[in-house]
Amino acid sequence: MRNLGSFGERIASRDPDRQTAEIHIRVALMNRFNALGTAEIERVA
Repeated sequence: MRNLGSFGERIASRDPDRQTAEIHIRVALMNRFNALGTAEIERVA
């Protein structure tokens, strides 16, 4: 897995509900960046 240091390695929040939200945000960001970096393949006849 790539180094994702730009997202931070620690959870900043202390409240469990905020920790959950923070993790969801990080996952959404990582998924978005992965989608941007994925090549689309088109068939040429």
